Amino acid sequence: MKENRTAPANSEDITPDSLTTDNAHNKKKSVFTEKRIEVVVTILLGITTLLSAWASWIGHLHGGVQSINFTSSNNASSQATAEYNLCLQTFISDYMVWNTIMDYYLDLEEATEEGNQARINNLNKKIKYFKENNTSETLAEGIKWMEDNNGESPFDMPGITEKYFGSAEETIIKSQELLEEGKRDNAKGDAYLLVTVIYSLTLFLLGIIGTLKNIPNRITLLMISVVCLIFAFIYMCIIPMPTDFNNMNFFDFN
Repeated sequence: MKENRTAPANSEDITPDSLTTDNAHNKKKSVFTEKRIEVVVTILLGITTLLSAWASWIGHLHGGVQSINFTSSNNASSQATAEYNLCLQTFISDYMVWNTIMDYYLDLEEATEEGNQARINNLNKKIKYFKENNTSETLAEGIKWMEDNNGESPFDMPGITEKYFGSAEETIIKSQELLEEGKRDNAKGDAYLLVTVIYSLTLFLLGIIGTLKNIPNRITLLMISVVCLIFAFIYMCIIPMPTDFNNMNFFDFN
């Protein structure tokens, strides 16, 4: 005896179109699967670790260059102080020598007025030998300028102060330049430290993705990690490298 089977009145008919729609919907939802997220996270972890190590190394090199520049600046500053003291002593010594020469010249004028030729000859010899044995090159140049221009003192020669203290001024300028270079290296090192911190934050975010159970939360955290990674990489690329940086230099131990 045959039984009559009828579908429930409220059931929906399954058609090929509905099956196609469900398959397409499932494929669309399966783009971000757990396995794919794990692969992406693993790749990003490796890339971030390498970039973080690179940033730490370059930051350390900046710190080394900074220390060298600060030390060189201090040495140059000490050298400039010593040179300045030496130049000041030379200036005072030349000033005293010139005062002695002036006394000889006054005696020479007096002997000339008296018409004492023997004394005149004697004073001329004294002046000659005294100049040869006691005047510096700068004072001799000033005396020549004074004689050629009918000046009253060799210290009126334009630029004579720079001739005495020029070397000390140059050393001071060098010291200041090294100090400023050290400050710039310090700023660059701090910038690389910030990059390292951002990479560390990226590693932390990537590390906790696996603890989340909800796929949308994982995707959100993954996007934040990618943004941090890209920002840190771009920022790192615009920071100048250390002075005279060359990878091949680190293979030369001589």
